[in-house]
Amino acid sequence: MMKGNCLNGDLYFHEFNEEIKEILLPTHFTFPFCYEPHELAKQACASVQEYILTQTEWVHNFGLNEKMDGQAIGKMFGVLIVQDQDGHIGFLAGFSGKLAGKNDHRYFVPPVFDMLTENSFFLLEEEHLNNLNKQITALEQSETGTQLKEKLDDTKVRLDQQLANFKENLKIQKKERKQLRDKSKLTLSAASYQLLEEDLIKQSLRDKFELSVFQKQYHHDISIAEKPLNDHLNIIADLKEERKKRSAQLQNQLFAQYNFKNAKGETKNVIDIFNAYNLQPPAGSGECAAPKLLQFAYLNDYKPIALAEFWWGQSPSAEVRRHQSYYPACRNKCEPILGFMLEGLQVDKNPMLESPDEGIELPIIYEDESLIIIDKPEEFLSVPGIHVKDSVYTRMLKKYPDAGPLIVHRLDMSTSGILVIAKTKEAHKFIQSQFINHTIVKQYIALLDGIIGTDSGIISLPLRVDLDDRPRQLVCYEHGKKAVTKWEKIEIINGKTKVRYFPLTGRTHQLRLHSAHPKGMNCPIVGDDLYGQKSDRLHLHAAYIEFNHPTTKERIHFASEPNF
Repeated sequence: MMKGNCLNGDLYFHEFNEEIKEILLPTHFTFPFCYEPHELAKQACASVQEYILTQTEWVHNFGLNEKMDGQAIGKMFGVLIVQDQDGHIGFLAGFSGKLAGKNDHRYFVPPVFDMLTENSFFLLEEEHLNNLNKQITALEQSETGTQLKEKLDDTKVRLDQQLANFKENLKIQKKERKQLRDKSKLTLSAASYQLLEEDLIKQSLRDKFELSVFQKQYHHDISIAEKPLNDHLNIIADLKEERKKRSAQLQNQLFAQYNFKNAKGETKNVIDIFNAYNLQPPAGSGECAAPKLLQFAYLNDYKPIALAEFWWGQSPSAEVRRHQSYYPACRNKCEPILGFMLEGLQVDKNPMLESPDEGIELPIIYEDESLIIIDKPEEFLSVPGIHVKDSVYTRMLKKYPDAGPLIVHRLDMSTSGILVIAKTKEAHKFIQSQFINHTIVKQYIALLDGIIGTDSGIISLPLRVDLDDRPRQLVCYEHGKKAVTKWEKIEIINGKTKVRYFPLTGRTHQLRLHSAHPKGMNCPIVGDDLYGQKSDRLHLHAAYIEFNHPTTKERIHFASEPNF
């Protein structure tokens, strides 16, 4: 329930409906880019979800109600567990971007800056930009442009034909002069032939001059013919340039309004925050749920305790967002902002920066003078990272300091299974060429978080990196690279499906995204913290590989069973 008779920020302070005294508070604040939600955060999320289902103040098409018309837009929501000055524990709720066409609703914390207030500079400038868009669209779609283009094309065809005819006529005259020369050499005296040759040279020079004059006139006529169309296109280009400049000015004006606080009481606007990273703020920076929640807490003297964000509604067509699933904050927009806002708080360590246990062993399946086959454990790097250096590569280089390039291919840090190591440059080149030429046979085993009805299939969804949230991948039919996966069901285990994958391409996160995407398996791999739900591990294992041996050239294969 909500507190009554409260002032200012307390209007957004929500108390827990259930008894929470027995729940221990976390000792550190949530690391927002990789976390397991605290129990209080889960309860708060459940309360927000109940509110979304039961409230009657606004209507938003989340894509969950088949009767609703219009474009479905799922939404990221967030909760911030906070403690007020009297020691009471409650939570704040927020959402990313706009909700039901507005960015300010009673239950949720207000935006850092409300650009949608009546007669705001944003709305006024947005109206101007919309008018520019209408003008550009009207000019681009008008018959005038089409007619001018057709007229220019007709003129070019006519002038090109005239130029071709002129050149052909000169060519005939040149041929006739040659024939006259050849004939005259046999019939004329030397003196007469000399006079003829001088005249023929004059004719040749005259032809060249006339061609030069004709070509000059040709280009002049083309230029005149092009002018009406160029004038039309220049008007469009000028409007686009004006739109670009005004958009940039509006964006910078907006960014200057987004002033964020941190736990130390310092304040910076979004431009200064991103400048510290030598970055330009992306559009929408500061509109995500997490910065909104922290900003409101700081402004109203609430102590941040824990954070969680969840997706509500239909997944976007390109991304993988599952209804009611928890997600980390986005990297591109939020990492610089939250990096500043969390200064002064004790925050959980970034698990990606934690070095693996030095006692982790790398089981060797096979070894000879050319190669090593390793059964890589999960959560262990194939090659050194920016912060964590311990990896298969560093271990092997230490063991074989005179070996060749070593790593032939990679497995994601979270993926376990077979990894091929080359001990010589020659072996590396030979095996790598098989990867390039797709003659390597690979199989993976995964446990999916749900039941798959069909027994087999092929998934073809082109992939590219999510520029706003690396290293996540997106399905993109325009810029994505071809990615194809064959699969077959192995068995159903306790409501989960074990499958075998046969990747026909090797894109980053291919199996993970093909598993989770609605147009793929629509069922994420168990433990996938990027496209599904975090667990004890990612249940994906490189189980089989087959290739030609670099020395004997014989076909060899290796297999490994997963520990799930």
